[in-house]
Amino acid sequence: MTDQGYFTGLEHALKQAGHAQPVLVIDMDRLDANLELVKSRLTPGRPIRIVDKSLPILPLISHLMGRLETTRIMSFHLPIARAVLAAFPKAEILFGKPMPAAGLRHALTAWPADERDDFCRRAVLLVDSASRLAAYGALAGDLGLAFRVAAEIDIGMHRGGFAAPAALSEALRTISGSQSVQCVGLMGYEAHVPKIPGFAGGSAGERAKVNARYSAFLNVLPPECRIMLNTGGSNTALGYGVETAANEISMGSGFLLPTDFEGGELAALSPAVFIATPVLKIIDARLPGPDYLTSIMQRLGKLPRRGCFTYGGKWMAKPVFPPDLRENSLWGSSSNQQFFSLSNDSTLREDDFVFFRPTQSEAVLQQFGPVLIYQAGKIIDLWQPLPTG
Repeated sequence: MTDQGYFTGLEHALKQAGHAQPVLVIDMDRLDANLELVKSRLTPGRPIRIVDKSLPILPLISHLMGRLETTRIMSFHLPIARAVLAAFPKAEILFGKPMPAAGLRHALTAWPADERDDFCRRAVLLVDSASRLAAYGALAGDLGLAFRVAAEIDIGMHRGGFAAPAALSEALRTISGSQSVQCVGLMGYEAHVPKIPGFAGGSAGERAKVNARYSAFLNVLPPECRIMLNTGGSNTALGYGVETAANEISMGSGFLLPTDFEGGELAALSPAVFIATPVLKIIDARLPGPDYLTSIMQRLGKLPRRGCFTYGGKWMAKPVFPPDLRENSLWGSSSNQQFFSLSNDSTLREDDFVFFRPTQSEAVLQQFGPVLIYQAGKIIDLWQPLPTG
């Protein structure tokens, strides 16, 4: 992505707003266009579940909830889940990974009674094994609570969960009639689908197998356990039609399109999140030590003749503008001042901004303090991310 006009406009907006340090920017015009495209591709009547770990900013989650007309959230971290439940009284949460029983106990015993009760009403915990189910049952009994759970099922990714329908059926028999734990559905993650090579059946063949595996697990569930049937992720969410048994689809990072999510089903979406940072120094590149080392490395093409040092660095991100901005393996990375190669005819100057695309949105959105919101050529707001813990 090397659109000079776009980045010149973004740089102007940053300087007009008085920013001169590393910042993360969300382009709301692009985000809204992405949301409309996603909505147009979803199967009618199948709601979307917003993944909060990938979008850990309450105003951002609120914006997506409104545009996508959903109150469904997938959460992966108790402090963030707690903040989401407090901020959105109509939201309900499905956990996307199992929570350690000890962590649940610690949190729930520290919360006020009304918050514990609200959590049990609006949150669904994930169980990946019979032992986890038993641990949650014991915890609920100890605390006098009633947990709702969904079963994590292995539908081909092999990252854990119940490996076979028979194992799930046997585990569910242990809570039949329980007042402490109720199973309300399934969660099957299948991010591996686009990665399957053609000689192994390709993504289309694997998706068909995923759907068949999901149906096999569903067949062992009693009717009262089929409320929440979740699957999908950013790289697979838009490929589901009526053939899947799932009744909801999850998506998170794809709305902002970091680099790890471009292409495939998301090819029509636009990048909507950037890291911007000022250039501190423009230099004639030289290595420490004898001058002949620099000369040799430059003749070998290992070191440029021109370069710059940026304010900060070592982010999970790839340089995108100016187009000749490149990392250099000889200098390596630095989170303080990072060296980047430039072309010999570069016009970059000190205090100019350079731009990066994050490789992912989770964690990265929480590294820069308030996130800048860019719309119609201006920085219009600052949104504070949720803390990591």
